[in-house]
Amino acid sequence: MNTTEIFREKLKEIQNILKENQNHKEHIGVLSGISGISLFQFYYARFVEDEKIADIGVDTISETIQRMNDGYSFPTFCTGIAGAGWVLELLNEEEFIDIDNDQLLSDLDTFLFESMNTDIKNEYFDFLHGALGYGYYFLKRYQNTGSESLKQRYKEYILKLINALKNSAHEDERGVFWMYELHKKDNLHGANLSLSHGMASVINFLSRLYPYQDFQEVVRDLLINATTFVVNCKYPDETQSSLFPSWVYPEMEEYTNSRLAWCYGDLGIGISLWKVGKALKNQEYCDLAIHTLKHAAKRRNAEEARINDTGLCHGMFGIISIFDYMHKETKETIFKETADFWINEALKMDIHKDSYIGYKQWRGDLEQWKNETNLLEGIAGIGLSMISYLMPSENKWAECLMIS
Repeated sequence: MNTTEIFREKLKEIQNILKENQNHKEHIGVLSGISGISLFQFYYARFVEDEKIADIGVDTISETIQRMNDGYSFPTFCTGIAGAGWVLELLNEEEFIDIDNDQLLSDLDTFLFESMNTDIKNEYFDFLHGALGYGYYFLKRYQNTGSESLKQRYKEYILKLINALKNSAHEDERGVFWMYELHKKDNLHGANLSLSHGMASVINFLSRLYPYQDFQEVVRDLLINATTFVVNCKYPDETQSSLFPSWVYPEMEEYTNSRLAWCYGDLGIGISLWKVGKALKNQEYCDLAIHTLKHAAKRRNAEEARINDTGLCHGMFGIISIFDYMHKETKETIFKETADFWINEALKMDIHKDSYIGYKQWRGDLEQWKNETNLLEGIAGIGLSMISYLMPSENKWAECLMIS
């Protein structure tokens, strides 16, 4: 079978597995909960033109709403209410569902705003689990609400986050940055450059605010200065595997290789520089983004790149999704060829007989393999990546990873 046929078979299997396991998740967030599973079901229904599968997606998102109505209270983007609300907005945008989110979601605003404020006070600007994730949700509500009063509310929420970023920022000769806890056990603090938790997600987020008149003036200098910091963290020696470290701190060794993944390393930095360059119409940033990703495309050894599994977060389909998206953006053939290379490598990972579609998530903290269904690390995300590869127009879901 060719790649298309293999993907179609695996997508069918993913759908069947998720149908049986869709409500087994404890949480409802987009990346690690059941709302993210509904994204796969809706996109797959459109891919195969099957309304019955779309009905399963409706059941899944209805279960999400029911849990919120029943008192579910975990707030974050990755795991909880902010992420589930973001999914409801995207499903409306994509015309998978027709629901009044202004009525459904606005009652949650105060709770989510207070959750964001708690993280702001702790200077916890994490995308997946902290203040930036709430800001990302509020941006989606700002973009889509039909109510002028709600739009003003979300504007004020986002401005609060921008001002908090400004007030918490540190500055040195490299530019503006934020301090993160890099390693709790060793009490290590510094600038985290990653897309999942650090600086790349901040500049990516600010670049999405920049086109709006309500935010352009207030984010411009912060965006430029934070991007300047990231750029100045690039290693001058390009003979090494990665061009950027995962993070920087005063006692750091001269060169530390970063992994090849969505979560940490050159891919997340590259995609974020691309977003910034496009927003600011800055060709130097765009050129550096392409240069960074072309350098990353040379890495073809999974062990060297620290790739253990196939999930979106730190596995092969996250790599595939970024290179596939950048090929669609730039038409650079190296990005298509690299995505195809990692697809072939991912297909060789179909080795776990007691697993979903042959794939398992590697849990490095536990030193064990685990069956996983969610979007971030499991088969729902792998399936969405496959659909985007087969249908070039179907990549809007990847906004949840700050890719599209």
